[in-house]
Amino acid sequence: MPQSRCNEPCSPGHRKASKGGYLVCCYDCVPCFEGEMSNITDSVTCHECPKEEWPDEKKVKCIPRMYEFLSYEKDILTFIFLGIVVFLSAVTLIILRIFIYYWDTPIVKANNRTVSFILLVSILLNFLSVFFFLGRPRDTTCLLRQASFDIFFSICVSSVLAKTITVCIAFKASKPGSILVKWISLNVSKYVVLVCSSVQVFICVIWLLVSPPYVEFDHRLYPGKIIIQCNEGSVIAFYYMLGYMGFLAAVSLVFAFMVRTLPDNFNEAKYITFSMLLFCSVWIAMIPAYLSTKGKYMVAVEIFARLTSSAGILGCIFLPKIYVLLLEPRLNSRKAILERNK
Repeated sequence: MPQSRCNEPCSPGHRKASKGGYLVCCYDCVPCFEGEMSNITDSVTCHECPKEEWPDEKKVKCIPRMYEFLSYEKDILTFIFLGIVVFLSAVTLIILRIFIYYWDTPIVKANNRTVSFILLVSILLNFLSVFFFLGRPRDTTCLLRQASFDIFFSICVSSVLAKTITVCIAFKASKPGSILVKWISLNVSKYVVLVCSSVQVFICVIWLLVSPPYVEFDHRLYPGKIIIQCNEGSVIAFYYMLGYMGFLAAVSLVFAFMVRTLPDNFNEAKYITFSMLLFCSVWIAMIPAYLSTKGKYMVAVEIFARLTSSAGILGCIFLPKIYVLLLEPRLNSRKAILERNK
């Protein structure tokens, strides 16, 4: 039987669209919209795929969507970050071991060895907290990753601030009639670390109790993919936490800049200034990159900023001391330090 039609039948993946004003047998074949499919010839409508599925290239069937996150199995970025974390953690442990071995030497004593020990441990914990950002996000890792890193990093920056304040008090109190003399015996550095880090702990506890982070499945960001990510819960609390950390870094930078001209043998202020400048530069540059990326690449930018800033503090503050301890041991004596000061 001859068929009465103006055009060829619409193939699967298309639907019929009336031309308007023409005979019923005359129509256009329109491809299905994004997220829709049709698996019969001359389909009148296209059908939307379920939420967990997406049409194939020909739009004739629905296939499961791909999950996207920083996977341990198939993501090269994850292996790169793993290598960096392992390397930096090993370097930190080596420096910590060297400091413990030279615990009673003048170079280690001169710059508040207890705070240096706290600083090294907090930097090590910063590196290890990156593991919370890798792999498939879960409620536990989402809950811990931001809070753990920012608490550890606040302890780190608080330790830097404590070292700077200690240097400032020690040299300012040497002037006759200085009112800072009574502060020397009070071990101010430990109180600075305790108070400044406690504020960040308080912010994180309130955040986790009121509006904690949770796992979120984003079906709309990329076609054909499901982005598994952590929703930070309260955005206000998240930015309060970052803002407080930036405030501590800014205060440390100001104090370090003020005492940068004091004698180099006892004074870490120059190195602290460089480390805080690096910290501020990294995080200021990170903001536009963080806001312009999505999915796993946004997490990668955040990890890079955290690793870079922690490594900057480690390198700027401790590598000069390691150089003296290992390569210039003759300078690691009270007599050499006093002669250089003169």
